[in-house]
Amino acid sequence: TDKKPKTNKKKGNISSSSSSSSSSSSRSKLLDMIGQKEVTRILILFLGLTASCLVLYKTAYPLQRLNVNNLSSLVASPSPPLPKLSEISQETAKRKISFKEILENASTKNNTVIITTLNQAWAEPNSLFDLFLESFRIGQGTQQLLKHVVVVCLDGKAFERCSQLHPNCYHIETTETDFSGEKVYNTPDYLKMMWRRIELLTQDADIMWLRDPFPRLYPDGDFQMACDRFFGNPFDSDNWVNGGFTYVRSNNRSIEFYKFWHKSRLDYPELHDQDVFNRIKHMPYITEIGIQMRFFDTVYFGGFCQTSRDINLVCTMHANCCIGLEKKLHDLNLVLDDWRKYLSLSEHVQNTTWSAPMKCLED
Repeated sequence: TDKKPKTNKKKGNISSSSSSSSSSSSRSKLLDMIGQKEVTRILILFLGLTASCLVLYKTAYPLQRLNVNNLSSLVASPSPPLPKLSEISQETAKRKISFKEILENASTKNNTVIITTLNQAWAEPNSLFDLFLESFRIGQGTQQLLKHVVVVCLDGKAFERCSQLHPNCYHIETTETDFSGEKVYNTPDYLKMMWRRIELLTQDADIMWLRDPFPRLYPDGDFQMACDRFFGNPFDSDNWVNGGFTYVRSNNRSIEFYKFWHKSRLDYPELHDQDVFNRIKHMPYITEIGIQMRFFDTVYFGGFCQTSRDINLVCTMHANCCIGLEKKLHDLNLVLDDWRKYLSLSEHVQNTTWSAPMKCLED
């Protein structure tokens, strides 16, 4: 477990079927089911704690070996110039932009949205959010993905800082808990924030995006999740899962699964979302739902629990198995340092040795 704390331009969605017509129908059904007043609740049903990121994508690509010398992004078409962030901040100050509008602005032609959550502790200057954005800028095939990232801010300070750095920021207001500070792993406030992840869908901003991950998605999975430990079989739910990077296709199966997952927290009030997932994943009802689950190889989606064995293939690196913001920052900086050195080389790297984790290994 992690020891850390369009659409067709009409509707934002989680992902959809293989055809544009069925995609549009799926989104319409989803919005009809939840209603406008339910958008924020479902957002929370699909996002997560402290800066998580969920990939909401329409068409997945089969596993294939990346050609390091000829990488191409799924969203390779040149993007129009973004307005100045100062102009965005002024516009945001004038009116509260709806989450639907933000999804419409961020989604690709292939109905892709990447959602991440953020709180004040992770949004401070030179903190995890800065590293998160930097990884997109220096990654291979990731620059064009950055404009499709939606940042859901859990407090006003995080929203203020996000709006200075990124165009697609949304402030989700809550009065239950103050989510602005760092939350220590498995404390009551940490658990509440983790369940925000399931109430919203997301992937963590303590993940560095080093390559475009979309070519590594499975073509036939409704729900695809990264792992702390991967044992060789992407169909095996006994892999040690980690919700830091999750792909979800929007359909009745995935919606019902998330509802059941979130409801199951009441049966295990002391556990966070990953542990509850492990309790329910073999239950008969999961089979009845019919959801197709896949689990990512840590060669492509690595982390500090099990680092990628090949820097020539790695797409993301997650600061999992690490407690404490300072330790995460230190070791993720090492990851980016290793990545910059790799990019400066003119030849293929035979043996991969990461400088991280270092601080995260300390007690």
